Amino acid sequence: MASERPLLISTTPGASTPDDAPSPHPPAASQLPPAQPEPPLRADRLTFSVEVPDPFLPSRRGDGPAADPSASSQREREVGDDESRGVVVGEPSPEFAGNAIRTAKYSVLTFLPRNLFEQFRRLSYVYFLAITVLNQLPQVAVFGRGASVLPLAFVLFVTAVKDAYEDFRRHRSDRQENNRLASVLLPGTAGDFQPKRWKHIRVGDVVRVASNETLPADMVVLATSDPTGVAHVQTVNLDGETNLKTRYAKQETQVRFSQNGGVGGILHCERPNRNIYGFQANLEIDGKRVSLGPSNIVLRGCELKNTTWAIGVVVYAGKETKVMLNSSGAPSKRSRLETQLNRETVILSIMLIGMCTTASVLAGIWLLNHKGDLEFTQFFREKDYTTGKNYNYYGVGMQIFITFLMAVIVYQVIIPISLYISMELVRLGQAYFMGADKDLYDESSRSKFQCRALNINEDLGHIRYVFSDKTGTLTENKMVFQCASIRGVDYSSGKDTDGYSVVVGDQLWTPKMAVKTDPQLVKLLRDSGKYEEAKLVLEFFLALAACNTIVPLVLDTRDYTQKLIDYQGESPDEQALAYAAASYGIVLVERTSGYIVIDVLGDRQRFDILGLHEFDSDRKRMSVIVGCPDRTIKLYVKGADSSIFGITNKSSDLDIVRATEAHLHKYSSLGLRTLVIGMRELSQSEFEDWQLAYENASTAVLGRGSLLRSVATNIECNIHILGATGIEDKLQVGVPEAIESLRQADIKVWILTGDKQETAISIGYSCKLLTNDMTQIVINNNSKELCQRSLVEALATTKKLRAASSIGTLSPMLASEASNVTIALIVDGNSLVYILETELQEELFKLATECSVVLCCRVAPLQKAGIVALIKNRTDDMTLAIGDGANDVSMIQMADVGVGISGQEGRQAVMASDFAMRQFRFLVPLLLVHGHWNYQRMSYMILYNFYKNATFVLVLFWWNWIIHAFVWGTIAATTICLFVIDSIWILPGYG
Repeated sequence: MASERPLLISTTPGASTPDDAPSPHPPAASQLPPAQPEPPLRADRLTFSVEVPDPFLPSRRGDGPAADPSASSQREREVGDDESRGVVVGEPSPEFAGNAIRTAKYSVLTFLPRNLFEQFRRLSYVYFLAITVLNQLPQVAVFGRGASVLPLAFVLFVTAVKDAYEDFRRHRSDRQENNRLASVLLPGTAGDFQPKRWKHIRVGDVVRVASNETLPADMVVLATSDPTGVAHVQTVNLDGETNLKTRYAKQETQVRFSQNGGVGGILHCERPNRNIYGFQANLEIDGKRVSLGPSNIVLRGCELKNTTWAIGVVVYAGKETKVMLNSSGAPSKRSRLETQLNRETVILSIMLIGMCTTASVLAGIWLLNHKGDLEFTQFFREKDYTTGKNYNYYGVGMQIFITFLMAVIVYQVIIPISLYISMELVRLGQAYFMGADKDLYDESSRSKFQCRALNINEDLGHIRYVFSDKTGTLTENKMVFQCASIRGVDYSSGKDTDGYSVVVGDQLWTPKMAVKTDPQLVKLLRDSGKYEEAKLVLEFFLALAACNTIVPLVLDTRDYTQKLIDYQGESPDEQALAYAAASYGIVLVERTSGYIVIDVLGDRQRFDILGLHEFDSDRKRMSVIVGCPDRTIKLYVKGADSSIFGITNKSSDLDIVRATEAHLHKYSSLGLRTLVIGMRELSQSEFEDWQLAYENASTAVLGRGSLLRSVATNIECNIHILGATGIEDKLQVGVPEAIESLRQADIKVWILTGDKQETAISIGYSCKLLTNDMTQIVINNNSKELCQRSLVEALATTKKLRAASSIGTLSPMLASEASNVTIALIVDGNSLVYILETELQEELFKLATECSVVLCCRVAPLQKAGIVALIKNRTDDMTLAIGDGANDVSMIQMADVGVGISGQEGRQAVMASDFAMRQFRFLVPLLLVHGHWNYQRMSYMILYNFYKNATFVLVLFWWNWIIHAFVWGTIAATTICLFVIDSIWILPGYG
């Protein structure tokens, strides 16, 4: 989607940060020495409004009904008073939720009843409790009263201690989080910030956050240390991405804060929701209404980076923040085998009741037959002759009932309580074997496999679905520039990795990552002023350096004279291209909201950013309009080949297009991610027409996104191809082989990622999950009706493909091809908004189960959990979710088995997981080796316990009540009963 933020011009010379903003470590960009005087741009012809007219100003408000405020809808509208909350800036409001959070399961008052409830979900525990209660009755007591209580009490106590310790750690984490300090503006003051605990922050408070600090709540940015209101944040705890995101303060609030140290007004925003990518609000300030969007809000858990300070007003706090709304509670997971044991406990209880009933009926028959002898029979004497009262006899009916209860106690061992203790010991041994396995040990990080949940070890052998995150789970989150095609010439012989450095005063700035360079290209760039071909090569690398949203950070080293330039951006592709340009001497060294500074082979030049159209899935490209130092205006475009080739000027570039297409095919066959780079020079009239159209689109109340896309499409035409790039996405070692092994074991692998659709498809090809012979079905719609239509059409397509393989009249060749048809389903997060939690999810389930591969892109954290629940709640198949970021926590907790990757994106996923490891490829030995062994060994042990106890009880039953004298009859009867038990207790999947 095209950029929806106002166009910004370069900062006014001499502008500075407010006086109350100390900056002991100023941003790297400010450390640059003053640039050499440059020819001024033609201000009389290039000037444009700093502030695009706001669509929510009273004079522009629409009177018609508003559009549907769907979380991921492309349509925009004003937030109405009936469905918004009003926040007075600077005045904390007690009517909204506080900022304290709670992730613990228990409290002091609820621990005992809730923990006992959790434990007594095991039906066998209820059975043992009933036996213990029975044994307390004097008439039926068989064992000592205290002895009968000890086994169950011991098991309950040990489990309770374990659960209490785990919850204590959660309480400790909550206390640390709630007691962190933040600087909050005192109400009624100007610039007087005082420290305040996070748990005491309220909606309406104005909070000041310093560089590298974490945001305590969801806040609208009011002012930053940058004069243009730019702030950079890292959202690793939200979407798992380590790259920097750019956020902006409105110029009205930025200017007002710099003048009087405070910002008043009333802010109307939408009610709390889970959509971390959307935000609708407006701010009434100085008599006018200013619109606010996703680029103006920073969320709890983000870290402020490359910005000295930022000030914002809290709009959502505590449990109403987006990160908390996307965090589902920690569920109590139970092994599938344990669930099966509950059913078997019911069967054994019925069997026990049958045996006890038989015993009591036979006892009643015996009493009736010997009624006259009871006067003298031991234990059944009717009278105590010393007192004349009944001694130990309660009548035939009551004696039958007492005999039944006594039989229950005698035969109780048919359901062994020792089995659960034995299972825990076996699981402990299994955890040791998994942790000591060298195949699960990562040499690079020296990290072992961690078994964090002992009660589901055997479930690893039953996994049928694996739901995986992409970034940091399948990949190392690193991309490397490999080759380029420039004006039809292939440059793929990169050899040198010496890198390039920029001299800044007495310091040497070197890009953090060096890329292999082609000697021929390096020579051409050095001669860029002599040959036309060399000038086009220079344009190509200028496009790589300028057409992005990269933020350069300057890092200190041990040597004061040596600095490192670290490129941060929303896309790892952009980072790879920026490092490639820097390695060839085109170094991006500074970015502000209005211009960038590029060191071009030692000559530092400023390029004004006149406009930016961000990447969207419809256009599949992005573009930037820059004012160059030579007073020309150029449009740089990059995107997918299918998108760029459709807007090229083929009349003059036909040969270049054909050569580039051939090179792209070559790069793709090598598994590289490809992008095409283009450029055209704009005339002054074309720029002015674009500027007017852009301002009109930006001020539209409804359909703003589609209008901006239309403006971008109109200007992105007659493009001259500069070249193409090939980027290698660094997968983790062994990922393609691991996925292939899992698929051979009939385990389906789904990828759920927050990345763009194109990125998800590319990584699918890289890890061999997608192949060229697959039929791809893409569902990417913005309404429920379109989603329903797409699902119906997709189901019809799959039925046709399946039916084609079973038609008898089909030729053998076509039948063979049809039977080998594999289908890949690709679903966008926008479509999932309309599908999940509606009647359409049943259609999605039918379609997904027909597909061999499923890719879900641009999904929010809770949508990941929804996809897992789609399979988990409709099938008996076991599910496993694996991820490495905080955005994967909900998915990990929803799945039957959760695996956390201890990578570069924090430990939130590991803390919420059942198992933790370092590499995705470890899934193969974990599931196919340890999972199989765990289930097999546990099955043997359970069956042994059942047979052992059944043999003991049945022999006792037959011996005491039926065949007293016929030993061989007892053995035969017991054998028959064991055969019946064998048919009942065979465990699913065993043998």
